[in-house]
Formats: sequence, C-alpha cells, structure tokens
Amino acid sequence: AGAMAASALFILDLKGKPLISRSYKGDVGLGEIEHFMGVLLQREEEGTLTPVLTYGHVHFLWIKHANLYLVATTKKNGNASLVFSFLYKVVEVFCEYFKELEEESIRDNFVIIYELLDELMDFGFPQTTDSKILQEYITQEGNKLDTGKSRVPTTVTNAVSWRSEGIRYKKNEVFIDVIESVNLLVSANGSVVLSEVVGTIKLKVFLSGMPELRLGLNDRVLFELTGRGKNKSVELEDVKFHQCVRLSRFDNDRTISFIPPDGDFELMSYRLHTQVKPLIWIESIIEKFSHSRVEIMVKAKGQFKKQSVANGVEIAVPVPSDADSPKFKTTVGSARYLPERNVVIWSIKSFPGGKEHLMRAHFGLPSVEKEEEEGRPPIAVRFELPYFTVSGIQVRYMKIIEKSGYQALPWVRYITQSG
Repeated sequence: AGAMAASALFILDLKGKPLISRSYKGDVGLGEIEHFMGVLLQREEEGTLTPVLTYGHVHFLWIKHANLYLVATTKKNGNASLVFSFLYKVVEVFCEYFKELEEESIRDNFVIIYELLDELMDFGFPQTTDSKILQEYITQEGNKLDTGKSRVPTTVTNAVSWRSEGIRYKKNEVFIDVIESVNLLVSANGSVVLSEVVGTIKLKVFLSGMPELRLGLNDRVLFELTGRGKNKSVELEDVKFHQCVRLSRFDNDRTISFIPPDGDFELMSYRLHTQVKPLIWIESIIEKFSHSRVEIMVKAKGQFKKQSVANGVEIAVPVPSDADSPKFKTTVGSARYLPERNVVIWSIKSFPGGKEHLMRAHFGLPSVEKEEEEGRPPIAVRFELPYFTVSGIQVRYMKIIEKSGYQALPWVRYITQSG
C-alpha cells in the first residue's frame, strides 16, 4: 500500500514561496521544496517542462491553478495518477469552500485549510474527498472542528457517500429540468453541415430523509438507448449518469433509479446526432453598391409551433472587416454593430413560432480595393425555447419512495437552447 503516498503537500505563490504546507509522512525534508521553482524555470526555458519534476531523490508532482502552484513531494516511485487526481480534488474542494482559489483565499483561511488537508489525506493516502460530506463536519467557520475526530460522519459509514442522513425539509419538492442544446451549422447555400442535440437532465432535490427516486422517460428513446428498439431513428449516444444511478437496474429494465444528492446536480447527459430542422431559419442576401456601400438583408423565420416562443434570440451576422458607419432597420428587436468581432448582433427578446422578421444593415466600405470575396463565415443564432425539447424526450413519471411515506411534488420543465 505504500505505493501511493505523497510525503507532503505545498501550496506556493507564483515566486515559489510556500504559503501553506502539510507534511504527511516526514520522509522528505520540508526544505526540499526550495528547489522546485529553480527546476521548473530551468525546464521551462529548455522547453522540457513535465508534470513530474525531479531534484536529487525528490519528485515534485505539481499543477498550477490561478496564481498558485500545488505541489506534492515524494521519494518513492508512487502512483502519480492518484496523486494528480488528489491535487485536482483539493482544488475542487477548496473552490467549493472559498468560491475562488487564489493566493488571497489561502491567506484568509489557514485554519480551515489545515483541517481540510487533514481530512483529505491520511498519512499520504487520499481519504474522504466528497466536499458535501466534508462540509458536514468541517463547518464554514472553520476555527475548530465541532465534532472532535472521534465521530466519523454517518455518510462515510453509509453506502451512499453523496448524501448524508437526517436531511429535513418542511416542503418536499423535486425540480426537474430537461435542457437541450442544439448545435447547428448551416452553410451559406443553406445545407446543414452539422446537426446535433446535447441534452442534460438536471435536478434540484429538496427531500427529507433517504428517498429513492425512479425516473421514467418515454420508452421509444430509452429503447434505443439500450439498443433494443425496432426503430433506430433516435440514437442517443454518449449517455452519462451521475454516480448515484444504479446502472444494473438501468441495464435490466431501463429504470433510472437512484438516491439523490441533496440540492442541485446533473442526473444524466446525452448526445444525439439527428437532422434537426433549424428552429430559427435564416436567409441572408448581401448586395454591394458602387464598391463603397454594402447592404445586408437577413430574414429569420421561427420554424416551431405557433404556441411556442423563443426567448433571448441573438443572431450574429458577420460583416466585412473594413465596414463602417452602420445604419439598421429591423421589423422587431434591435441591432448593434460590434466592430471588434466584425459582426452585427440582432437581438429579439421574444420570437413566436411561425413568425418571420427582417433586418437590413447598411454599411460604408472605405477600402475600394477589397473586392475579393472574404469567404462568408456562417451566421450564428442563439435562443432559448421553453416547454419544448427537440429530441422529443419526456419525463413520463417520477416516483418518490421514502420510508416515512411523505407526499412530495415533482415539477418538470423543458428548455431547448442553441449551442
């Protein structure tokens, strides 16, 4: 078991000065860290910088985050990948505690950082690294541990490491958001170059006790998810579940069954390559007049149900890099020119389905010489469509099973966004 152990952990500023250090084993002198910066700078100069640097018998395993270096020292030929995943975990846990992890947050929180380092690593071996559990018995005040070291929190002994016991809510509710992003690229001649949907199902869970949740999605999509469907039209690819989902249940009968973490989390994500007809169809015509003026006309049509409304629509129209003195006319919304990006942004707060809108933009082109076609970059469209998913995925039911048998309310919301 001695294979992994980091002897000590240091957090250094950009000059290589230790802000905080924690020795776990004492087999590497703390003074050795003084050689780290020299080796790093020398290797950087030679262009041979690697994640593991060696000086004499000591290996430095390091990562950089904001204006800090996190460095673990070891003499043994340890399990480097474990040490690195530990270093990244330290960053993640510190970010949850201090919002930003940088030099100042280290200086402001020495006490709590030492406590966290004690819990995260035990004699050089990574321990509890789930920040939700840590927060149970390392309180935000951080001056001292309330509980003393004797009490291991229930969560650690419990098989469900992502949820602690004894959670109580007056009102028991679950909010489910099915959010799909449409990534669509249409070439200038109107053919679809890329079309995919990336979906996530996010939950906000405010439930007491240790509830078990079962989520049923509409079968057709799930059939194909497990490759049992007759009709292969919807191929959900890249399905990823949160660690709380019982994968064996899902494989057996396609039930998504889990004991959820408390609060917000992403239950699953999926990707789907499908020919989506563009929800907002764009046509554009560019006319040049007498070399010195150009007019761009853009037509946008909402190709979705009349009952639906797209919110926060932004259409980015590329313009020649030397255009100036813009004038705009729009049938709806407003247009603004961003010269630093060479685009006009046409913003429409709400865009109902079936409607068609126009924008005309008029520019001067000072450099008469630039006659050659600049190759037209594609027009990009951003929007959000509530109460609607492109893939047709739907939550059919949400069952909440809890020993104490309370009633709870599930709320479901569907949103489609452009990627």
